[in-house]
Amino acid sequence: MEEQYKFEIKDLDLFYGQYQALHKISMNIRANEITALIGPSGCGKSTFLKTLNRMNDLVDGCRVEGKVILDGEDIYDKRVDTTLLRKKVGMVFQQPNPFPMSIYDNIAYGPRLHGIKNKKELDEIVERSLQGAAIFEEVKDRLHKSALGLSGGQQQRLCIARALAVSPEVLLMDEPTSALDPISTLKIEELMETLKKKYTVVIVTHNMQQAARVSDDTAFFLVGEVIEKNATSEIFARPQDKRTEDYITGRFG
Repeated sequence: MEEQYKFEIKDLDLFYGQYQALHKISMNIRANEITALIGPSGCGKSTFLKTLNRMNDLVDGCRVEGKVILDGEDIYDKRVDTTLLRKKVGMVFQQPNPFPMSIYDNIAYGPRLHGIKNKKELDEIVERSLQGAAIFEEVKDRLHKSALGLSGGQQQRLCIARALAVSPEVLLMDEPTSALDPISTLKIEELMETLKKKYTVVIVTHNMQQAARVSDDTAFFLVGEVIEKNATSEIFARPQDKRTEDYITGRFG
C-alpha cells in the first residue's frame, strides 16, 4: 500500500527581502501523525510551519520558491484561495489569543464567517469543538462569559477548539505549550494524542522531551535547513547526523 502523505514539500526556499530564511527544504508529512519540528531558536521552524498555510503571505517582502503539495495540490498555485486553505490547515499560536468575546462566540466565529447561521448547528459545532479540545466540561456552564476569564491553559485549549470548529484536516501548533504550566502542558499533550486520530498535526517545540513524548516523526532544523527527519524514536536513539546528536544531547542550542 502506498504511503499516504498529507504534505509533500519539495525544494522550498523562503526569502524575506534579500535574506534567505529557509534553504531547499524537502520532506513529507504523513497524514494522521504528529510531526515535531525541533531546533534552536531562530532556525526557521516557525517560518517553515507558516509556509504550510501561507501565513507568511502576510509578511511584507516574503517570497517562497519550491513546492508545498497538500493532498496532491500545490498550495502556492495562484488559483489557491487562502481563506479555504486556512480553513483546511488551522493554526494554534504560542500565546493563547482568544478573541475578547464569549467562549461560545470564539468558537462560532469561524463557522459564522464561512456562512453557518443556524443556531442549532452552531450549538452543535461549539459543543463538538470544545469536546474535541477536552475543555467542554470545564466551560459548559459559562459559554456566554468572556473567554478572557479562562486560565492560560484553558485559553490555549479554547484556541485549539476554535481551530477545530471549521473542520480542518491539519492542525499547525507553534510552541503551543511554551507559555503554560506543567499541568496544562500535560493536558495539551494528551489532547494531541487524541487529535491525531482525526487530524494531521505539525508542532514546533523547543521542548525536546515533548517532541519525544508526543510525536511520531521529528525534523531537526538548523539555520534554515532540515538536517535530518526520521521517526522520532530513531532521531532520539540513533541520530544519523552529528549535529542532530549534539543538539539532542544538549551540547548546543
